[in-house]
Amino acid sequence: MSRLLAGLTLVSLAFAGWTMTGTTAIAQSAPGRHIVDAAAVARINDTLQQMTSDGTIVGVSALVYEHGREVYFGAFGDADREAKKPMARDTIVQAFSMTKPVTGVTLMTLYEQGKFNLDDPLSKYLPEFGNVRVYAGVGPNGQPILEAPHRQILVRDITRHTAGFANGPADEGVGPLYAAADPTNINNTLAQLSEKLASIPLLYHPGEHWRYSNGVDIQAHLVEVLSGEPYAQYLQEHVLGPLQMTETRYFVPEADRGRMAVIYDRADDGTFTRQPDDRDYRYNFNHWPMTPGSSGLTTTLDNYMRFARMLQNGGELDGARVLRPETVRLMSTNQLSDKITERWWLPSKGQVGFGIDFAVRLRPPQDADENNGQVGEFFWDGAASTLFWVDPVNDLEAVLFTQMMPFDKVHLHKRFRDAIYGPARLPPTAG
Repeated sequence: MSRLLAGLTLVSLAFAGWTMTGTTAIAQSAPGRHIVDAAAVARINDTLQQMTSDGTIVGVSALVYEHGREVYFGAFGDADREAKKPMARDTIVQAFSMTKPVTGVTLMTLYEQGKFNLDDPLSKYLPEFGNVRVYAGVGPNGQPILEAPHRQILVRDITRHTAGFANGPADEGVGPLYAAADPTNINNTLAQLSEKLASIPLLYHPGEHWRYSNGVDIQAHLVEVLSGEPYAQYLQEHVLGPLQMTETRYFVPEADRGRMAVIYDRADDGTFTRQPDDRDYRYNFNHWPMTPGSSGLTTTLDNYMRFARMLQNGGELDGARVLRPETVRLMSTNQLSDKITERWWLPSKGQVGFGIDFAVRLRPPQDADENNGQVGEFFWDGAASTLFWVDPVNDLEAVLFTQMMPFDKVHLHKRFRDAIYGPARLPPTAG
């Protein structure tokens, strides 16, 4: 068999409700409505195989569950092109911001214990945020003008990206201050990150805008303060361990490093360059003081799918309850008021709002260019173009892995969604 067939078309759906004919999966009849039928399987295979064979992406894998059963798995292309190592079911990827929903779930276990309320001032638990100031421009002497916030930062704000935090050295006005404080340096502890972030002026008044930030790292530190345990320990005891997510972790042991996928940088001309190994693997191949809430976890398809299935099941999987159903509903409900009109790049995700560490789809696509999806789904993605979503209406969960930067310039997510759901049903045009 050619390497194309052996390495690029690793498709396996010989699981509950499916049979295999060669490399083609045939859907078996089952009660209820099904999204991933034989036609959808063919669309997904064609889409992902074409994108790897024509060089649009280097490697990709996907896993889909529907009605509690696996209905699709496929792996195409390479996890490590130079080593001729194909993408596989057990390939380990860097999740980047798909770490954030895991952190949100971890924090909300403490919410269920009555340790905090969402509308509590953050400073009640982290006093360093009790005297924050908001950047209001530059004075005649060239120094930043700072003013008191209209209200305090609430715990709710750090769960939905409305706290006002700066996001990096490029932020207007406060960028140099952020660079000097260097809160996310991996040699910092979460406590040090919190102190340093609190020293940087806010970009806007809390609750008035949506802007992606390090708020989820503050969630991780809040877990430490409320639980009295290091974040990574609490995460393992209350989320990863109960869900048997044994390959979701910050540090990858040497025995497993051969399964790590390489991150490739895609240039505008479509060529791919391997990120240097000493940069690509630096964080996960060493132990560091920093255990971020916003990024840093590595995982596999099956491990992250266990997380998605737990959410679909209302906080429980295989007898392990992580959250109550009402808490999952709260997390997957839009928390953004219509008054919050400045939402940075969030509208690029489609007709969405934002819950607790998830985007929440509020309306169907308004045009053919928007990402497809079901109203009511909640989802998030990662910097290396990974994606997952939970679709409660259709009882469907999907996880898509690749390791490509910058983030999805090739519309992989849209094409994958279109392959699953078929053409989007657009609203009728006026006139």
